[in-house]
Amino acid sequence: MDNAHLYSFLDEHKIAYERHDHPPVFTCEEADQLVPCLPAAKTKNLFLCDDKGRTHFLVTMPDAKSVDLKALAGVLDIKKLRFASAKRLEKHLKIIPGAVTLLATINDDQGNVRVVLDREIDTSDAVLCHPLVNTSTLLISMDDLRRFLTTTGHEPEVIDIPQKKE
Repeated sequence: MDNAHLYSFLDEHKIAYERHDHPPVFTCEEADQLVPCLPAAKTKNLFLCDDKGRTHFLVTMPDAKSVDLKALAGVLDIKKLRFASAKRLEKHLKIIPGAVTLLATINDDQGNVRVVLDREIDTSDAVLCHPLVNTSTLLISMDDLRRFLTTTGHEPEVIDIPQKKE
């Protein structure tokens, strides 16, 4: 998907970013190998929905964390959570698997996606985000990212995302 509208939005709202292009990455492991080491929090982004597919969530947490979906469902007061399909991802955020990012909220003009942010990410100075494609990474200050989310109508729910027990 063309991401020119994202860059225009960032520039228009004076949201500073540092762009780094790289080969396509589809996993956190690939990102560790192909994205330059940058002074910002590395994130893992999950696109989830409730069991009926009525409520959708964009969950962002540290890349090394493994989420306990059952416990997260309880925290979010949802009966059951599951991974949403690529079709739902395209419908609601207009991106493909591998490019899931907080910046995709720019495409959710209906406000159908709830943003859930791990407290550890929320307290970071800066984060790494794909700009709607998985061939670039943007370094954005957390303050600017919060402003971006607020401007797109996606005030994040900041929680301690339950971690899967080993």
